[in-house]
Order: sequence, then C-alpha cells, then structure tokens
Amino acid sequence: MHVEPYTVVVSDAVLDDLRDRILRTRWPDGAPGEPWSQGVDREYLQDLLAYWADGFDWRAQERALNRYEHRMAEIDGVRIHFVHHRAPGGGIPLVLTHGWPSTFVEMLGLVDRLGDRFDLVVPSLPGYAFSQRPPRVGVDREFVAGLWHRLMQGLGYERYGACGGDFGAGIATHMALSQPDRMIGIHLSTAEMSPYTGPDAPPL
Repeated sequence: MHVEPYTVVVSDAVLDDLRDRILRTRWPDGAPGEPWSQGVDREYLQDLLAYWADGFDWRAQERALNRYEHRMAEIDGVRIHFVHHRAPGGGIPLVLTHGWPSTFVEMLGLVDRLGDRFDLVVPSLPGYAFSQRPPRVGVDREFVAGLWHRLMQGLGYERYGACGGDFGAGIATHMALSQPDRMIGIHLSTAEMSPYTGPDAPPL
C-alpha cells in the first residue's frame, strides 16, 4: 500500500466557481403558511447561502484542518484520504468512520480528546471529501470494511478497534464480522444492522 502526505487546499478557481453557482441560484416561490411549516424556510436558506458565498472563510478552515496529519493511500486502485494521528509513545489503534451525509471532520474532535492514548485513523468514505469515488458498483458497507482492514494493516496495525456512526456503524460491524480476530472491539453510535439471535447464532 502506497501512502503519501496530503495537504487540504482548494484552489481559488474552485472557490470562485462555487460562489458563482450559489449566486446564480434560481429561487422558487416561498412555501405557503408559517415559516418552516412546509420545510426549510426560504429566507433562512437565502441567508445561509449568502454567508457561504461571501462570509465563510474557507482559508481559515484549511488552516484548522491542516493542524492534523492528512494522508492519501492507494488501496485496490482507490485513493483514500485519511487523518493519521499517532499517540505519543504508542497507543491502541482505532479507526473512526463517519456516516452519511457527513465527512471525516465530525470525528476530528475525538482526535483532540483521545489522541494522547490512542493511535487514530480517520478515513473519508469513498467518494466523500477528498477520497476518490471507486469506478465500480457495489461500494457498500462490506466493501468499505474490506478497504479499512487493508488500510489498517497497511499502516502496520495487526489488531485494532473501530468506531462508527450511521453508515460508519455498518462498516465497523462488517469489519468485526469479516475479520473478528483482527478486532479488539467496536463502538457504534447507531446500530445500522440488527444481529441475528436465533438458536444457532454465535454469542454476541
């Protein structure tokens, strides 16, 4: 597995294009009734998009994101972005997986809180943030679980834990189902899959 450093930088041209798209928004008529009674309030959304166009400081966000160690790995022909934090003196390795429609950013607070005791790997799901969308069908929780196993083992971790929420919870579950001997344990903030608990089921 080839791993290389990565710096979060979005070109001025891309930011200008995004701003132009926002400013060219064609707004529908406002919904009848009280604000928010029929969905998102148009005035609120217009204010939000005006902030994204002219108030949001993307360069400040880049600086905040680049406080972390970003990497890119080539796994089975797919470029995967991840943050890799090593605890001083080593720590239990954990892979932290975000859900839909979020990004790796939601997990960065855990890096700040757990980084003194754990080695943390925070990948972006395929097609999210800076990870490549695989040129194939069948990119599901089981497929991504396989990518994460190869990522963790490629980084030199033989055994590790996994944490996930939403789609990430399904990935963590499949990591445990597919390679249980590798897993120290999993933590799910939402249970994506109901376990089979019939008479011939293995112990939970």
